[in-house]
Amino acid sequence: MKPETTLRKSKTMSKAGHSVGLVSRMVKHRALYLLVLPGLIFFLVFKIAPMWGLLLAFKDYNPFLGFFGSDWVGFKHFSDLFGSSTFYIMLRNTLAINLIALVFHFPLPILLALMLNEIRHERFKRINQSIVYLPHFLSWVVVASMTFFLLSIDVGIVNKLIAESGGETISFLSEPNYFWALLTAQSMWKEAGWGTIIFLAAMAGVDPQRYEAAVVDGAGRFRQIWHITLPAIRPTIIILLILRLGSMADTGFEQILLMMNPLVRSVGEVFDTYSYTYGILQGKISVGVTVGMFKGLVGLVLIVTANKIVRKLGHEGIY
Repeated sequence: MKPETTLRKSKTMSKAGHSVGLVSRMVKHRALYLLVLPGLIFFLVFKIAPMWGLLLAFKDYNPFLGFFGSDWVGFKHFSDLFGSSTFYIMLRNTLAINLIALVFHFPLPILLALMLNEIRHERFKRINQSIVYLPHFLSWVVVASMTFFLLSIDVGIVNKLIAESGGETISFLSEPNYFWALLTAQSMWKEAGWGTIIFLAAMAGVDPQRYEAAVVDGAGRFRQIWHITLPAIRPTIIILLILRLGSMADTGFEQILLMMNPLVRSVGEVFDTYSYTYGILQGKISVGVTVGMFKGLVGLVLIVTANKIVRKLGHEGIY
């Protein structure tokens, strides 16, 4: 028998054996696969199947002509987007808002989780956890309304206190210099508590004997946090940081839409609001899809790049 024939037969047999082995493992662990099935169906139906709609970015979509009847325009929408006078303004605003959130908002749940983890009274700890979780369940409409009643010139409590103390009122909501800081403060107040859940779960997996050994060696609480707790949750921090970098082109659309007004549009216009204005309000669906596709590609590049850097530094990435 020729060596080529033998090689082909061995490859065919190995593939067949691999398929049989996969089927047998699926049958053996069918309960686990059934557990995964709803999530898999969700991603197939709502994430994978709609991806055909990305073709609209290369078409001049007309709802009367339909998807297949609309004219094919190639990269026209991309060139219009990159050549737009507002593109670099949107890019600047998006990156600035996300970088400020990365510096101030991302570390806050870690710090808050470390503080909650140090509480020894279980009932008091649960009460504090519930209190910091509550803002997450408020809608951005409620948060924006609370901000208005706190900071507006007419009815704002803060400005009333400033006026009664003899100072001049400040236009917090219509001053561009305050807009990015205001968005960051809202996000920190609303989501910091909810973000502690993952870090607290990671801290719960630390072996208590390590803390006991540290106490025997004379380590205080800060040294235990620095040398035991933080190294234990480092993989979780790295994974969440990579995922956070992947969403650098995204901003809180609903939050910005509610907080933006004509006076702060120069610092509030981002890709999400641009997509909403042209894609929904003006009916230019292809433009909205183009912006969304651009954001997705930027996020993909950032995730892949950040993951490679993390792996080169000797840590485990997301894949």
